[in-house]
Amino acid sequence: MKFLRYSFLTLLVLYFLFTLIAPGIVEAGKNEVLLAGPYMASKQATALVQDMDFIGDLHCDALLWDRKLYKKKDYGHVDFPRMREGNVAFQAFTIVTKSPQGQNMEKNSADAMDMITLLSIGQGQWPTTWFSLMRRALYQCDKLHAHAARSDDKVLVIKDKASLEELLADRRSGRKTIGGMLGVEGGHCLEGKLENLGQLYDAGVRMLGPTHFFDNELGGSAHGLTHGGLSDFGRQVVAEMDQRDMIIDVAHASEAMVDDILALYEGPILSSHTGVDGTYPSPRNLSDKHLSAIAAKGGLIGIAYFPGAVGADGIPDIVRAMTYTKNLIGVEHVALGSDFDGSVTTPFDTRGLPLLVDEMYAQGYADSEIKAILGDNLRRFLLEHLK
Repeated sequence: MKFLRYSFLTLLVLYFLFTLIAPGIVEAGKNEVLLAGPYMASKQATALVQDMDFIGDLHCDALLWDRKLYKKKDYGHVDFPRMREGNVAFQAFTIVTKSPQGQNMEKNSADAMDMITLLSIGQGQWPTTWFSLMRRALYQCDKLHAHAARSDDKVLVIKDKASLEELLADRRSGRKTIGGMLGVEGGHCLEGKLENLGQLYDAGVRMLGPTHFFDNELGGSAHGLTHGGLSDFGRQVVAEMDQRDMIIDVAHASEAMVDDILALYEGPILSSHTGVDGTYPSPRNLSDKHLSAIAAKGGLIGIAYFPGAVGADGIPDIVRAMTYTKNLIGVEHVALGSDFDGSVTTPFDTRGLPLLVDEMYAQGYADSEIKAILGDNLRRFLLEHLK
């Protein structure tokens, strides 16, 4: 009996040490940066970025990891101190609750082993998150609220137009206040229960993508097995989102699901992090037809930064995707959708936007177009749709 007690205590100590050491090592290998800061860009590009009072990005998975966002780190892509250094005012923090082993752009099964379960255990999260996707989602919501409260400088969780206007007023006055808005990647975290959408809304979630890398109760993923449209439950969720004026995100939806959403949804629509078939054909990228249809509904297209969305040439490929999109549907529909901290390698972290601006200049952009993409379009969209 004594041996069993000692063995159990030893295992607890080893598990505790593992949760202290391993998560940072794992994350550093998952969210790499090709160019480490500080970033050297032209004076013109640096001045444009630093002079803007609102720069925003539509997609970041930093809440998935065991980092304190109020502390500056030398790995990963986003934290509050680095956002301030980069003059980034707004970040959509999206919640990932399930990721199949062997995840790829082509075909994934919902029955594959879930890697986020292992991550939750390895990070030492409460066991309730090990067995419930909904609890994982709420846990990540709580993290953003807690990290905002712990920040030395002001961080607002943006839930409505009033909190957005407070952020904008602070930024206009020169204060480096940061705003973070919660989103969800994949309605599987609802666990088939419509009432769970209300729980997420109450926790601050204002944007939801029906699917992620696999089919779920709401319908077909662009990377799933069926490529189907909205299910009956998916239609119920979409209708409830419409009632709540939530932002619907089609970034990982199948073509059939995008068609269904475009036909049904009257609320705000966007793709938070994507490439475009016109420059880089991929199951995860948007066709010209869907780009035009989203724009016709006043939506935004957040252009991602990683090779699987835009190509292997880094910053030039990111800007080429932006250029193609603005030429097709208008610059007023283009935004930043980095996919920072989404288990991807990006050319720079959140401080590196002047490098992107230099490439935009090289590809013939005017200052007004650059400002529109960096933040003006997103500010207009949020002011119009947050209640």
